[in-house]
Amino acid sequence: MKNKERRPAKKVQAAAPKTAARGPAASAKPQPARQAARAPEKAAKHAAATAPAETRALLARQGERPVERVPVILESSGAGDFHLIDSGNGLKLEQYGPYRIVRPEAQALWQPSLPAHVWEKADAVFTGDTDEDGMGRWRFPKDVLGETWPLSLLGVDFLGRFTAFRHVGVFPEQIVHWDWMKRRAEEANRPVKVLNLFGYTGVASLVAAAAGAEVTHVDASKKAIGWARENQALARLEKAPIRWICEDAMKFILREERRGNRYDIILTDPPKFGRGPNGEVWQLFDHLPLMLDICRELLSPKAIGLVLTAYSIRASFYSIHELMRETMRGAGGVVESGELVIREAGLDGKSPGRALSTSLFSRWVPA
Repeated sequence: MKNKERRPAKKVQAAAPKTAARGPAASAKPQPARQAARAPEKAAKHAAATAPAETRALLARQGERPVERVPVILESSGAGDFHLIDSGNGLKLEQYGPYRIVRPEAQALWQPSLPAHVWEKADAVFTGDTDEDGMGRWRFPKDVLGETWPLSLLGVDFLGRFTAFRHVGVFPEQIVHWDWMKRRAEEANRPVKVLNLFGYTGVASLVAAAAGAEVTHVDASKKAIGWARENQALARLEKAPIRWICEDAMKFILREERRGNRYDIILTDPPKFGRGPNGEVWQLFDHLPLMLDICRELLSPKAIGLVLTAYSIRASFYSIHELMRETMRGAGGVVESGELVIREAGLDGKSPGRALSTSLFSRWVPA
């Protein structure tokens, strides 16, 4: 399941727990007996609607938990055609190839370092909903720009695109994971199988394929899969061994587990909320434990790593760190967790500034 643009259909904030009503509403008439009798039925229907279409019980894990390494801050100052120029006042100014782009960034609580006239020279500004995946539109202060433009990261060419969800087709903070994966695949001196769950526009899949890996890319969005195929052509990797699969992620990995298929590297980048192609519901806090449990079963005997990234959630990295350690009981190795950050690099891309936190991560690697 992938709901990415970003991620790409709409995502919603996790619902807050309901509290008792106050004021006049609290003194409303008691619930009629017939309505009260139907409450369990409604609850059951809600549970069925929010559960994965296919499921299994969590496995009872035995043995010691992996060694932990915390907190780990994985930092990028940019790569290829991207760098973060400046940030502040709830915004970020970024360089994507030839374009300077302004987008909302709630964690940029400070004042910008660069003067206002620099920000005013941006080529594109996202306006509208400031939620991580809220819809809006792009304003072009200079010339009206085309929908897409070419970009390159880690030697892989792909298309940037101005989407209604303020994203442009790549999450550059992930460069640190992609570079790690690229190096591990190249150093393995053997065929490496990579599973990219919630793979979005396929940049990570193309980086893996360019490093010689055999890749299975899964995303529930037909639009994202189509974009990924465009990127494959632009990257001149049409003959690379990549399977593009448009399917609910949970359904896919459950089937792979039954088939006995195994992978050396698994990347999983789930949204907080999403829907599969047939209306399957994904809720991060509800479904992540089972997803990781299945992913462990999909790791090969010579596994290289399992990587989880979590965006826009109100949680400490320790929540996914301890979940990963519990999931990997008895597997040995190390679980390292923390945050992904991007360092401001100024107009020239070479002037280090403040670090902007972007997401949480947890990564298991063998000893």
